Amino acid sequence: MFKGSIPALVTPFRDGKVDEQAFERMVIRQIEAGTHAVVPCGTTGESATLSHDEHRRVVELCVEIVAGRIPVIAGAGSNSTREAIGLVEHAKAIGAHAALTVCPYYNRPSQLGLIAHFTGIADAVQLPLVIYNVPGRTVSDLEPETMGQLAKHPNVIAIKDATGDLGRVSWHQSICPEDFVLLSGDDMSAVGFNAMGGSGCISVTANIAPKACADMQNAMASGDYDTARKINGTLQRLHRSLFLEPSPAPTKFALAELGLCEPDVRRPILPIQSDLVKAEIRTAMKEAGVL
Repeated sequence: MFKGSIPALVTPFRDGKVDEQAFERMVIRQIEAGTHAVVPCGTTGESATLSHDEHRRVVELCVEIVAGRIPVIAGAGSNSTREAIGLVEHAKAIGAHAALTVCPYYNRPSQLGLIAHFTGIADAVQLPLVIYNVPGRTVSDLEPETMGQLAKHPNVIAIKDATGDLGRVSWHQSICPEDFVLLSGDDMSAVGFNAMGGSGCISVTANIAPKACADMQNAMASGDYDTARKINGTLQRLHRSLFLEPSPAPTKFALAELGLCEPDVRRPILPIQSDLVKAEIRTAMKEAGVL
């Protein structure tokens, strides 16, 4: 159902408010570049510091702009099961194609707690769910056996795996249904992820280089890994540079260099402080052919 290059969209700000015009420009740019789907209000979209009203508005705006041309996977995660259900209900009501739900952060549930959390969401709302496992941020690792249990639910259709552990791709394949969708959440290892059996990447880099990321995913889908590796070679420095300071500050700096939005982020994230980091991002953008 979902595959290819799927950017985790930034949420642009201007004067402390969501910059809707900049967001529209960026979404249209993604569609024109051949992006396969989009994710508003994920981690890169600073969902943690959006108000509930802002969160809902950004998802609604994304669905309106896309107008059915590509799928919208709405960020709808929370460390509160009740709150996550509300966000998924909203995503369904406004026409999103699926919801991305992150493992609960801070409260560190057990594996049984994770099953209860995601099953509660899947039972409450008839909308496809992409489960997002990013233990580096949540300190809550969804173990493969747990994913295998959750994948039996008809509404749980995919995982965004941001562990960077390529061995999990085969593990998930062996215990999840045949049509279960495996998506990488780590740009640095996205080619290897697909080579192991994945079908795409929910990407940070695609915010900056959407065509290259889409072309790379298309090459892999056709079995042309030589081309995919060559494209990825031009992107490796960019992959790395976008995490030299806390995300999404580097990504917003790069987008500002392209004239697409302001570099504004919300505290406790700060705009890039280091001139050396700024210079490295510019160099990486030139290597990727976007600057």
